Amino acid sequence: MRIPLPKLKAILLYFEENTDARFLGKTKLMKLLYFLDFMHLKKHGMPITHDSYVHLEYGPIPSAIMNLVDTTIQDPDNSILGDTISFEKRDGSDMYKMISLRKFSEEDAKLFSKNEMEILRRVCLRFGDLNTRDIVDASHKEAPWKETKPLEFIPYSLAAKDPDCLVSEEDINLAISLLS
Repeated sequence: MRIPLPKLKAILLYFEENTDARFLGKTKLMKLLYFLDFMHLKKHGMPITHDSYVHLEYGPIPSAIMNLVDTTIQDPDNSILGDTISFEKRDGSDMYKMISLRKFSEEDAKLFSKNEMEILRRVCLRFGDLNTRDIVDASHKEAPWKETKPLEFIPYSLAAKDPDCLVSEEDINLAISLLS
């Protein structure tokens, strides 16, 4: 993961403010991050978070960010995200609902390029009102999910196999290798 911590926190705040909060649990959050990275990658040739994605049963997950979120749930006082978000367990459900501890601000918006803000908006418009099952199903229709097996890391280059990708596999591999 190569995203600066303030930018990651801003993404989480943006998602909480621009999606249906009733459905914003950990699983949906992981899918929103997946779509943020892969939609940006398909259009601009680079992910935003640069996290490593893993194929799990409910779809692709950003491994480092998931660890940070898990720490926020299990040990909020020692979490580096604990000043920005918290999670509460919903009655009668296994879902941990994300709650922001402050609003997305003008300063947060300055952390993003115009292209990144466009993709953040598009992700929220497309998936913001979906429940967890629907966004999980959407992630399972993507080539990066279909082309990998459980517990495998998902290469960013698999995004080139989706029909909505505007960038070649070679260009994706080159861009990723330049940042390695």
